[in-house]
Amino acid sequence: MVTMVRLEVLYEKWSERLEIPGASRDLVAAVRPVLKEWVECKHGVPSFHLTQLLTGHGCFGWYLCERVGREPTTVCHHCDGRAVDTAQHTREICPAWAEPRAALAAAVGGDLSLPALIRRMISSEEAWAAVASFSVTVLTQKEAAERSREDDANSLPQRRRRPGRRRRAFAARIMPP
Repeated sequence: MVTMVRLEVLYEKWSERLEIPGASRDLVAAVRPVLKEWVECKHGVPSFHLTQLLTGHGCFGWYLCERVGREPTTVCHHCDGRAVDTAQHTREICPAWAEPRAALAAAVGGDLSLPALIRRMISSEEAWAAVASFSVTVLTQKEAAERSREDDANSLPQRRRRPGRRRRAFAARIMPP
């Protein structure tokens, strides 16, 4: 009984904190109506790529340009149009991801909006797995393309890979002395 009261207080505090989101407003808006179900969901854990797809923080032109400053433009590098590359564009529109998107839509239904995906993910283990699979398939390819742009000798300075502390530490572990 005491635990249930504590959980209810915790959910109430989380709901209050979500009233004024600091980041990922779309994700907060999608999760807020189903917060309790999202937290109590037992059949899935957000992975690295899934988190990027849900938050929009990852290999998306808008994020890399506007938030991180590593891209000179927000334009999608994967389609012919001049669309702004966002998580939503990647999930719902970009023709480069039509095949994995079709598999995702077959598993979760035609509505690939963030609120619909969140609702489907918490209601079905298969839907969770489909969204997770889509995120891995697409974001690993987007990451490879970003690395290729970073490694390009003619790359713009802000796009070049930065030799940060974590990158140096990782390189030191895998490189022989």
